[in-house]
Amino acid sequence: MKRIYLLLLIIFGIASLPSCLVEDEVPSGDNDKGPNLAGFERSSMTMGGVSNGDSYDFEILCKVFGPTSMDINSDVTITVEPDLSSTAVEGLHYEFPSTSLTLKAEDNLLARLPITMLTEGIDAPLDETPVLVLNVNTVSGDGTVIASGKPLTITLNYLCFSDLSGEYDATMLYTAYDGSTSTIEFTDVFTETGAGEYRTSEVGHWIGGLGVGTPGFTFNDVCNVITIPGQNLVDYYGNWVEGTATGIVDKETNTMTIDYSICYPQGSDNCRYYSVTYVKK
Repeated sequence: MKRIYLLLLIIFGIASLPSCLVEDEVPSGDNDKGPNLAGFERSSMTMGGVSNGDSYDFEILCKVFGPTSMDINSDVTITVEPDLSSTAVEGLHYEFPSTSLTLKAEDNLLARLPITMLTEGIDAPLDETPVLVLNVNTVSGDGTVIASGKPLTITLNYLCFSDLSGEYDATMLYTAYDGSTSTIEFTDVFTETGAGEYRTSEVGHWIGGLGVGTPGFTFNDVCNVITIPGQNLVDYYGNWVEGTATGIVDKETNTMTIDYSICYPQGSDNCRYYSVTYVKK
């Protein structure tokens, strides 16, 4: 009987001890005590312009984000400065009307910083593409907001005159996942979407489109050299479209060959490959 009574005392004693799991939990109210950040909406962007002496205006989207950013009622002012790693030169390749920008509370702490790309005295193509790396230097206006610390990398493409818009006869060599190949002939249409930037009407072997997203793929022409930046398939699917080699425009014959892959998931070797020769009509 004494043993049973002692066992009950031990059981009730253990049950009355505080739980370490509960004590070690972080109170949910602490989740919103981190700082808010002021920085750039993107980590990279490209500015392009024909090297004809003109200036080209662009905008850099800046914002405040963080756990309590929705509660900020005061304006926030930031200043930006070039990083020492930049190869673009201020006054030669670019200029800012101002390096200070106010992100207003009434505009949801979003604002656009103007920047101008300069081409006066620049002869394209350049041996090296200038790159501007920007950092948020100072932040003022609200004590809960600090600089994000994440830079923005801007590539400045100096372009030659480009006139690739139009209709093309296309011949595609398609390599499937299993290594089998087939040849597909079709008509493609290039539409200019920016300085030296174009969008095709077809992508991959799905001739006629996929029924969703933006048809085709985007490519860049820098002085008759074609590149395809990484992008999602028709800006909709997770499949990753990217150039596998640079293409060259033959102005005398109005032809070019573009090589690219479509992989899923991005970064894997599970890819389809395409080599397409275009002849302008």
